[in-house]
Amino acid sequence: MTMHPPTYSLALDDFQRARRKAAMEQLLARFSGRSADLLSYEELRQQLRVVNQTPRGLQEIPLDKIVGSVGRYKDFTRSFLPRQDSIEHRWAKVKTAVHDLTGVPAIEVYQLGDAYFVIDGNHRVSVAREMGLPTISAYVTEVKTRVPLSADDDPNEIICKARYAEFLDQTDLDKIRPDADLLMTFCGQYRLILEHITVHRHYLGLQQQRFIPEAEAIASWYDNVYLPVIQIVREQGILRYFPNRTEADMYVLLAEHRAEMAEILGWEVSPETAVSQLAKEKRSPIQAVLEAVIPAELGSGPPPGVWRAELVRKRPSGRLFDDILIPMGTHPADWRVLDVGIGIAQLGQSRLLGLHVVDEDNLPADALPPETIRAEFERRCAAAGVQGQFAVEWGHVASKIVQRSVYADGIVLPVNHPPESVSDRYTSGLQFILRHCPRPILTTPPEGIPSLSHALLAYGGGQTPAEEALFVATYLAAHYQIRLSVLSVGDNIQTNRALARVREYLQQAGVTADFYAEEGDVVEVLPQTAVIAQADFLVIGSFAYSPLRTLLRGSVANRLLLASDIPLLICR
Repeated sequence: MTMHPPTYSLALDDFQRARRKAAMEQLLARFSGRSADLLSYEELRQQLRVVNQTPRGLQEIPLDKIVGSVGRYKDFTRSFLPRQDSIEHRWAKVKTAVHDLTGVPAIEVYQLGDAYFVIDGNHRVSVAREMGLPTISAYVTEVKTRVPLSADDDPNEIICKARYAEFLDQTDLDKIRPDADLLMTFCGQYRLILEHITVHRHYLGLQQQRFIPEAEAIASWYDNVYLPVIQIVREQGILRYFPNRTEADMYVLLAEHRAEMAEILGWEVSPETAVSQLAKEKRSPIQAVLEAVIPAELGSGPPPGVWRAELVRKRPSGRLFDDILIPMGTHPADWRVLDVGIGIAQLGQSRLLGLHVVDEDNLPADALPPETIRAEFERRCAAAGVQGQFAVEWGHVASKIVQRSVYADGIVLPVNHPPESVSDRYTSGLQFILRHCPRPILTTPPEGIPSLSHALLAYGGGQTPAEEALFVATYLAAHYQIRLSVLSVGDNIQTNRALARVREYLQQAGVTADFYAEEGDVVEVLPQTAVIAQADFLVIGSFAYSPLRTLLRGSVANRLLLASDIPLLICR
């Protein structure tokens, strides 16, 4: 009978303890859903697409970064605990050699990313980990793959990396754009990106009237379609609402979200708008509760300037008014709104978003069918060479206009019947739109707008709405070549200070203007000055006071709507 030294007997006991730990690890893995299996190098080598390999010599490597094996991945768990009784004696011999100070040779490993796979020395790794050692000596061969591996990757992450490697095989994106990283957790969605590339290539060929090589199409899609969306995602910080998702995940999610919104709205939605709305859907529970308990009529509306911060500064075009909302009712004069919108669209390369709201509780007997309105809208847009999209909603007109306004950059609003009393001024649908719409509103009186060639800006200074009005007026003068006049109403000190501020601002923008300083009631002075200056429309700030204070004192916008037929551009 062979007698074993005491260290060997102890090593056998250690092996049995390790086997029990392995059984427990496998049991816990069943409950947690996380795999306890050691990774197979050969499978990963094929999935992640090996590019090249380079010997890196003898190194000390972290034991917890060794996650797989070339040939013995079925003999050990993910933490290198023994799974088979058949390896007991070999395992114990390695443990004995360590205790007897006879030493063990360095192992051999492949390195993929920051993960290691054992070529030779699986038992040595198992013993070293059982002993709690932090590192082990290894001859390392670095293997470069198209998609790097992490030692912490679980099977699902590895599957996604394998799918990404397949995508790179098909596109060579990592060669065309070496800095690109389109790794996704939505593993099955690379087909969607491939479809986007195919569609982009098709339209690029139509646009340039030539055959587009595949590599050129892929580069163009990445530079002109993918990256602009990702830039918006980064600037708006939306990834914080989606932990454990990647930028490429957000591209796919936003593409699907835009498609859903387009189906619901009847309009195509810009990436900037889609990102903004997706972020709002992830608002905090407290925000949702406040919105539910505070009646809409008592709300003060969105803060001034938010619309620009959310959308305009982040869009590639840099234009202020890409999309203009055109509410289309059944009133014959409503068509003047479309005519005004077409004029704006032609000046600023804008798209018109037609909206017809059917309020079945207040439907005129002679109301035109929605399809008739749609057909005329599309006919007029086509005749003017303007891009237009039309949608139909059912419900309360003012509420639907406000809801839809977040998908546009401005609204052209017909004012057919201005509210006559103080209470109407506060509670009418028009006032609901003026207070709650988060975008600038251009009101059009019943007789329409002959032209938009000369704006009179009312500027008092000191309040955010006035600053928004100054910004918009300056933009119109600089980009639409609209003549600008500026009026400040107050005493000499007030008007001098306000007009000095405007002069400095306009000078920085390279815009010239005529200046007027007057005393008196601003609501009386504004229309009078517009006649003197021969201005077509007024540019003013939106509500500066709370709804209650506005009800008691009135606002400039409300009073102007009652006192004058001159068009107003009310800037939020």
